[in-house]
Amino acid sequence: MTNALTCREDSLATLRDAHSWDILIIGGGASGLGAAVDAAARGYRTLLVEARDFASGTSSCSTKLIHGGVRYLRQGDFALVRHALHERSYLLSNAPHLVHPLAFVIPAWNTVDRIMYAAGLKLYDLLAGGESLDASRSLNRQEVIAALPGLRQGGLRGGIRYWDGQFDDARLAITLMRTATNLGATCLNYLPVIRLLKTADRITGAVLRDAESGEEFAINARVVINATGVHADSLRQLDEPKAKPLLTPSQGIHLVVDADFLPGQQALMIPKTEDGRVMFAIPWQGKVLLGTTDTPRPDLQELNDPQPLEEEIDFLLRTAAGVLTRPPTRADIRSAFAGLRPLIHAENANDKNTAALSREHAILVSTSGLITVAGGKWTTYRLMAEQVIDRAIKVAGLASTPCSTQSLKLHACPSSPVSDAYGTDAPLLAALPGHDMPLHPKLTCTEAMVRFAIRHEAARTIEDILARRTRALFHDASAAAASIERVAEIVSEELKPSPERLATMVDAAHRSAGYFSLSSEKIRGPASRA
Repeated sequence: MTNALTCREDSLATLRDAHSWDILIIGGGASGLGAAVDAAARGYRTLLVEARDFASGTSSCSTKLIHGGVRYLRQGDFALVRHALHERSYLLSNAPHLVHPLAFVIPAWNTVDRIMYAAGLKLYDLLAGGESLDASRSLNRQEVIAALPGLRQGGLRGGIRYWDGQFDDARLAITLMRTATNLGATCLNYLPVIRLLKTADRITGAVLRDAESGEEFAINARVVINATGVHADSLRQLDEPKAKPLLTPSQGIHLVVDADFLPGQQALMIPKTEDGRVMFAIPWQGKVLLGTTDTPRPDLQELNDPQPLEEEIDFLLRTAAGVLTRPPTRADIRSAFAGLRPLIHAENANDKNTAALSREHAILVSTSGLITVAGGKWTTYRLMAEQVIDRAIKVAGLASTPCSTQSLKLHACPSSPVSDAYGTDAPLLAALPGHDMPLHPKLTCTEAMVRFAIRHEAARTIEDILARRTRALFHDASAAAASIERVAEIVSEELKPSPERLATMVDAAHRSAGYFSLSSEKIRGPASRA
């Protein structure tokens, strides 16, 4: 029996005993995984469950930035920016193999904009204080051209350069899962909640179902945390059927194109677009990431796998065409993906302008004791976790223990920054068969990475591997699709699924590749929007 089979079975075995957990966390995205790390680090008996794969929703579809949020300065949300900049410094220190500084350039085509951008970014520097990565500075026309080959030069007056952080969101999520596990937590994917358990009108646990075997588990816990992201309201309504919605969902999409559209190692930021958001063109893992949009999605309940809308794709291509010398077309898109933002509901907000809503998070406790953490963003996941576990301690009457995650090194953290995202696990990866065998000529991932994902990173399906362990679907959906059969062979060797289950995995992987390559019938135009 392989390590992967043994590890999952051992974890499921812990659910069959009669012991109560201190903290049950529902949701395996940034918020839930961060909370699991915090709770386990404090010594609480912690169980985290996720209905699908870790980070399979919003947490794998971000703009890949650890940042204070320059655009929030315009909204006057200085507290959010300040907190995020502090959190950025913790991540750079605790996960240098996953998070690194990145220079951003804002071009200016008129003098007034150049002065305004410079003033705003000096405030950004001030809010960062001693944790600033480097001071922002004005660039002349030639310096901007040198920093951003491929930028439209006509009428260019100069620009501003500032610094923020970049990361791989799904890999950070998996690293948090492994960190929590190292600290004693049990973390399981593909284990949805069927119903909540109550005693005398108080939440006392939940019934879980293994999506692979159908086995059900009645879990007792002193406190339950709802960290299900954009689906938080659905779980809240299992507790209180008449609970008012907390979230206003919004969709953001990204397009991935080849690096030669914006050569170099610095990112482009356009602070003014027609939908109210900034647009980024970011070098990321050998490609350029274009994003993002902000589209209200009142049809949240229909969205298991959100897809880019036709008008969103057109918007990004149109915006990019206005600033790049070689405008990308649909034929140039290597991959496209959509993510849903769990924005906190504003009673009087205009639902056509979700870009104006705060990304600040909220923590609520229902009358039955269900704790819900909602909103927020990747950069502030650790702060959210600290606050929600502080609240859980009070709700459950747990022995109080201080938070230690500000200085907690995450799994595989090296003693100094490295370019290898596997960190101290790199030798373990190199020892696996296929470490020098790429899955596809256009992909950097290898067959060894597939085996590593299964044996050490709780990957259970082909899509888990291609989307959230190797990022192949995000880099080049067509190349990833061509790799499915080989990945299926390795999955068969490692997990030994039934022929029927393997066939289901292959079909699901091809369907997912269709979504990323924009060849799916689910890609919708303006007429079909809710």
